[in-house]
Amino acid sequence: MSTPTPHAPHPTPAFVPVATLADLPPGALLAVRHVDGTPICLFNHDGQIGAVLDCCTHNDFRMSEGFLHADGTIECAWHGGRFDCATGAARRAPAFDPLPVYEVRVEGEQVLVGPRKVMR
Repeated sequence: MSTPTPHAPHPTPAFVPVATLADLPPGALLAVRHVDGTPICLFNHDGQIGAVLDCCTHNDFRMSEGFLHADGTIECAWHGGRFDCATGAARRAPAFDPLPVYEVRVEGEQVLVGPRKVMR
């Protein structure tokens, strides 16, 4: 009699669909959740779709409730901290720690979020 093999945990897919382009018009911010439960803030800056953690590093407020500026920064609505959308770098106090940025792909009309980017 053989011993049953334990099931391997299901790996998280590298990129998962979280929204459609219709959900994210130019200048919009959108709160979504990654399949692993991570809160993500999608943005559309002049047609460039991106994703950052939906939690300000200054005081845990949802970035998706903030403002996307023409200079490519996202502003937290609570205390006004600003972050560079492309790099996550803090651009205005009271925020000092960078905002995590996630890989994004657009396939057809689907917006897919992948792993956290490694910034150098």
